[in-house]
Amino acid sequence: MSELQRPQVALLCGVDEVGRGPLIGAVVTAAVILDPTKPISGLADSKKLTEKKRQLLATEIKQNALCWALGRAEPSEIDTLNILHATMLAMQRAVAALSIQPEWVMIDGNRCPVLPMPATAVVKGDALVPEISAASILAKVARDEEMALLHQRYPQFGFAEHKGYPTAAHLAAIQQYGILAEHRRSFKPVRLIAERDALSCAITEQGSR
Repeated sequence: MSELQRPQVALLCGVDEVGRGPLIGAVVTAAVILDPTKPISGLADSKKLTEKKRQLLATEIKQNALCWALGRAEPSEIDTLNILHATMLAMQRAVAALSIQPEWVMIDGNRCPVLPMPATAVVKGDALVPEISAASILAKVARDEEMALLHQRYPQFGFAEHKGYPTAAHLAAIQQYGILAEHRRSFKPVRLIAERDALSCAITEQGSR
């Protein structure tokens, strides 16, 4: 992104989310204001980085940024609001949690949440704006850590591998072991299994009368 396209402000915040597509867990967002006197090399879209590189950069971002914060929306909020509105809420929470209020916010994607300061949406911003790249890294590392904890609780689901995305292995695990409290029941693959289970239960009850 050229300097001409960047807002000419001292406190520019980047915001990104991770976890819109998975069937389980929160959608996690991060907001970052970088320190121009402490440049961080290697910032990029978190999906293009190895896990080790993301973790190293996350540590550096936390140490060198002017400030950073995480936000989230839980599965129950996703089911109530839908994933888009829940993501906007999580972004608002991340920005509100910053210890320094930014003058301008740049959001990865094509729409912005309602914020108390000017904001710009940037398609593929995680590859174009260093502040958004930093936010994408922090959000990705945080959500992956949550999936690792979930894997410890439910190792049979394989969350450490698929991170909750609707892979064949994840869908097979839901079929075999059932729906967890952390699953997003409004998401179609989970909803269909829940409806099938409810129907099966109703048929069984009728048959036992």
